[in-house]
Amino acid sequence: MYALYITHPQVQIDPVVPVPDWGLSERGRERALLAASSGWVKEIGRFAASTERKAIETAEILSARRLPVETDHAMGENDRSATGFLPPDAFEDAANWFFAHPQESFKGWERAVDAQARIVATVERVLAGHDPKTPIAFVGHGGVGTLLKCHLLDKPIARDGDQPAGGGNLFAFRLADRAVTCDWTAMESWKGF
Repeated sequence: MYALYITHPQVQIDPVVPVPDWGLSERGRERALLAASSGWVKEIGRFAASTERKAIETAEILSARRLPVETDHAMGENDRSATGFLPPDAFEDAANWFFAHPQESFKGWERAVDAQARIVATVERVLAGHDPKTPIAFVGHGGVGTLLKCHLLDKPIARDGDQPAGGGNLFAFRLADRAVTCDWTAMESWKGF
């Protein structure tokens, strides 16, 4: 059986609203609804999401309320609250630095190595009590999703493993051995196994 790590799609950016409280944009909602109509979604027997609004909204749309969405604060994106909102170009520069210097903090951000340890431990904790015959979807964020994927592939932390811009992508891994079986794919385009 398998697990999916799904990132939230496009969000409504509002510099005066804390980033964890951002919701999906109209485009993000459309993409999530399109993915929710895919056959693979009905195979998922459990949804676990970050407590950030955009992740919860994505998981609720995908689950179509047929399953409860479990939330876990430890599944959140890397903590970037030290800098607050950064305009897109400045954010991309900061994200590049974050991945290039995993042992260091970018202006007070959570270090990449710490965010990676947190997301890996959280996924393993959830899977420790999970029925291995049931597909599960983790719904979260691009940064920590990339860190998880680097770990599963036994590769150094690097941004070249990041999802395509815009979010709303997924990768799959086997529950039995944690082997990645599908690279980042737009969630509305994935056909399942």
